[in-house]
Amino acid sequence: MKVQIKAIAQESELAKAIDHKINNKTKPLGSLGALECVAKKIALIQNSLSPTFQNPTLLIFAGDHGAAIQKSGISPFPSEVTYQMVLNFLRGGAAINVFSEQNQLGLKVIDAGVNFDFSPMALEKENPCFINAKIAKGTKNYLHEDAMSAQELEKALTHGAIIVDTQGDSNVIGFGEMGIGNSSSASLIFSTLADLSLEECVGAGAGHTSEGITKKIEILKQVKSRYTSPAALSSPEKVMCAFGGFEIAMMAGAMLRTAEVGKTILVDGFITSAAILWASKISPHVLDYAIFTHQSNERAHALMLEHLKAKPLLNLNLRLGEGSGVAVSYPIVLASINFLNKMASFSEAQVSKKV
Repeated sequence: MKVQIKAIAQESELAKAIDHKINNKTKPLGSLGALECVAKKIALIQNSLSPTFQNPTLLIFAGDHGAAIQKSGISPFPSEVTYQMVLNFLRGGAAINVFSEQNQLGLKVIDAGVNFDFSPMALEKENPCFINAKIAKGTKNYLHEDAMSAQELEKALTHGAIIVDTQGDSNVIGFGEMGIGNSSSASLIFSTLADLSLEECVGAGAGHTSEGITKKIEILKQVKSRYTSPAALSSPEKVMCAFGGFEIAMMAGAMLRTAEVGKTILVDGFITSAAILWASKISPHVLDYAIFTHQSNERAHALMLEHLKAKPLLNLNLRLGEGSGVAVSYPIVLASINFLNKMASFSEAQVSKKV
């Protein structure tokens, strides 16, 4: 997938004008903290002193993993939970439905590679929130072979880009995921791309005990041990093919396209952060367009955020996925551009500035 993402100039004349506008609001200098940083970032992304959000959208990418389908021990939950939760999303019964409805986020659920046929009967009725972009019914079992082929990866990346292009005039897109076993894929991707041990990169996922985490690490070490040649994992594409999920790959493709067309990316937790980490190896400037909404309670997420030099907005000990951190934090993101656009300046309010 070829992308051309424009770098955002942090020292431009526009950046200076944004700083001037923020610093002349009726408040002590820097007193709105992270909100000021977020406001500036969004203004730079939109190339405007008065940025606005249009039709905020949350995309949830769902996919199954061969190692989970074949009950290899990477998750305490059966892979059937993936399709069951997708149906729950489409029926409006999940946490993300509650939070996205509360904060008026348009929700779309994408079948990137779920091991299930979402027939009209299964969906109960045609659902405008559902997007069928299935690559296959789950990846292959990476204990024995690559999770996906190069052709499947390219298809997933392309589908992700197309999905972004079909979101109309939405200029802010949040990302979430669903997939039993995908924290293991994210850990493998993070460990490889950041050159870290699996002990540093593996956590509880959907609910492992300490014994389960130990077993999970041992299984993932077996997976990595299959790749002994220096060339085996020598590119981001090879890493995704070896360990990835269709939902992670498609999400990465969508993130790259979102940045390429100059829209704001809202990143959720550990798995979505792994997707943008991978995307940043394709085009580093994708990070210029990303707001990291929270630090999850997955053990390695803090380390991943540090690796990405990202400062999350919240830390609520969430560990749910689904884009829940995006939806919960959205009012804070919105507050940042509202103060920039609506708060009076010292001169407008006839308030004396600090001497």
